[in-house]
Amino acid sequence: MNRNFKDGLNFLSKVTPARAWNASKVLSSFYASKLSGKPNHSGMPISISIEPTTSCNLRCPECPSGLRSFTRPTGMLKTELYQSVIDQLAPSLSYLIFYFQGEPYLHPSLVDMIRYTSNKGIYTATSTNAHYLNDQAAKNTVESGLDRLIISIDGTLQETYESYRVGGNLEKVIEGTKNIIRWKRELKSKTPHVIFQFLVVKPNEHQVDEVKKLATELGVDEVVLKTAQIYDYKNGSDLIPTIDQYSRYQKKSDGTYEIKNELEDHCWKMWHSCVITWDGKVVPCCFDKDAHYVLGDLTKNTFKEIWEGQSYHQFRSSLLQSRSEIEMCRNCTEGTKVWA
Repeated sequence: MNRNFKDGLNFLSKVTPARAWNASKVLSSFYASKLSGKPNHSGMPISISIEPTTSCNLRCPECPSGLRSFTRPTGMLKTELYQSVIDQLAPSLSYLIFYFQGEPYLHPSLVDMIRYTSNKGIYTATSTNAHYLNDQAAKNTVESGLDRLIISIDGTLQETYESYRVGGNLEKVIEGTKNIIRWKRELKSKTPHVIFQFLVVKPNEHQVDEVKKLATELGVDEVVLKTAQIYDYKNGSDLIPTIDQYSRYQKKSDGTYEIKNELEDHCWKMWHSCVITWDGKVVPCCFDKDAHYVLGDLTKNTFKEIWEGQSYHQFRSSLLQSRSEIEMCRNCTEGTKVWA
């Protein structure tokens, strides 16, 4: 059976009547808002991302964690806060991503948090640079019930890999991947669905076929090619690929660059998902990396109070009126298509 198909079936197996009903309410309210231009919203999030930590072992050049450029504090998610969020959302939540900024496996209780969520029947995923997937961590990960493991691998040779993953070691990434695959086999586990995520930039664009070959050799389930977000793209960048299909940006006649995406005045993400930082702040989406648009604080209010509150209502309204005026949206290539 196709591995992606099996992953899809696994996700569908966790959809309860309550979660399906919640998703239908969210979807219908999104389309109603899109048609009317007014922020009609019902239901709770279908998906959330939660940040285990902002700490990271690498120094990637377009990442606030890697650059140590955050203005917000660095820290670790508290177990009590995490469990409170999951307990509030479990009846309606379908998908949870243990990742925002930072390296999730630096959190000492990551696997325990995954297990807590998996036991509630929620589809779980995380994204890692795989430097901490030693034998025991890999075994614990497979046993935790994690459904999807995204491994960042941005090169098939050390020289190419470290040109973006500064401070990284490709051998550790490959070894960590092997550990996960081996324990899946030994434990006869169908999960996690292992994905190689290849961030296509100019230094590695020639290795797309090579990373697919490597994934097949290792037994990885899927390869995802991801376009890179460049913060200062207008005058070009050494990271912008020369292969057009892998670039978020296009060159104009005057030699400057512009984003390909048209900023339509709506955003599916504002209806079906959100991001929770390690210290309990609720922000609109993953493009708000430094948490400039805080819509609520879970140490002070319940999730439902924040999700249905005035700040969220006003933010959704501003998207429907003029999304291009919101700073974090100007470099966005996501959000306009309905999640699936």
